[in-house]
Amino acid sequence: MSTYALYVQPLISNNEITLEMSTELIRIILVDDHKLVRESLCLLLGYDPRFSIIMACDNGQDAILQARTLHPDIMLVDVNMSPVNGFEVVKNVMATDPDTKIIGISVNNHPQYVEYMLSIGAKGFVTKGSPLEEMTKAIIAVYEGKQYVSGDISR
Repeated sequence: MSTYALYVQPLISNNEITLEMSTELIRIILVDDHKLVRESLCLLLGYDPRFSIIMACDNGQDAILQARTLHPDIMLVDVNMSPVNGFEVVKNVMATDPDTKIIGISVNNHPQYVEYMLSIGAKGFVTKGSPLEEMTKAIIAVYEGKQYVSGDISR
């Protein structure tokens, strides 16, 4: 299990500082078995003042335990992990804490992944090939109760 403490700084985009502050930060757990992906997402999302990365997990089993304890607003969950994959994480978290909103993330852009992930309770799906801006849009949309699917999903 890995934990990161990040200092939140404004997101700089197109030479403008975006400060859409609310009274509450969106509490996020990141779940990915690849250290570079996990640490990169923590770092990049940590720059957005709307987000608080409360935990970064390197496996599905730890993610399930942390979700029960921390009750995040959003979980970003890698689909392909072993021995507990992202689908099992979604099923388990939805059974114990249906208020947690989950966004599946994957290198695969197959519609079957998306359809299954959404059918078991996830609220969004973003490919790892998506730009950071799309991940941010997905987090905000799902947090607001909408469904979000990455634009680069195979049709």
